[in-house]
Amino acid sequence: MNVKLDGQSIPAQRVFCIGMNYTEHVQELNSKTPDQPVVFMKPAQSIAPTGKELIFPEHGNDLHYETELVILIGRSGHVKNEIEALSFIQGLTIGFDLTMRDLQGKLKKAGHPWELSKSFENSAPLGNFIHFNSSIDIHNIRFEGSINNEIRQKGNSAEMIFPIEKLIHYIGSVWKFIPGDIIFTGTPPGVGSLSKTDVISAHSQTLSLDFTWKFYSGK
Repeated sequence: MNVKLDGQSIPAQRVFCIGMNYTEHVQELNSKTPDQPVVFMKPAQSIAPTGKELIFPEHGNDLHYETELVILIGRSGHVKNEIEALSFIQGLTIGFDLTMRDLQGKLKKAGHPWELSKSFENSAPLGNFIHFNSSIDIHNIRFEGSINNEIRQKGNSAEMIFPIEKLIHYIGSVWKFIPGDIIFTGTPPGVGSLSKTDVISAHSQTLSLDFTWKFYSGK
């Protein structure tokens, strides 16, 4: 699976995802605020590029949208500290972490892993990346998620429980990064259910990005 960076095609590697990284989202899930980043992974095959029609999954009953700021890693190596963390960022975009919420609840209650609820095919709709540069304030990126052209989520990287450099350092101290690794940084409040006829859109005025996907029920 490849991703686009300003028109260039780059092989996607691992997809790291962060759960519960906005206080109000933690509250809407009736969860406890974590004391360290909550990390899970999706296979690269979960990525759905912008414009692709998404298969609506049938292995649960309550599919949720989660709009997120997404990072593309451009350097190899472990991350020694938060100071050098931002130097690992090659690109930025927005996308969705689609979640089968009812199944996730059952898995969490049973103490089982989340993969069935988080890592299924097309569960990571992902926009095209733009290059990260010093003119972008990584701590003040606004983004939105819309369903059928109605805004449902508004987020800002300034509101993250664990900021971008903390996430990169935390992940990069455990795994040795590979160029093409991807990090979904968590979703703001306002998540909700999707139906087979919905059109989902992710926007960022800060980054001048706007992407759309729609579902179809066939496989």
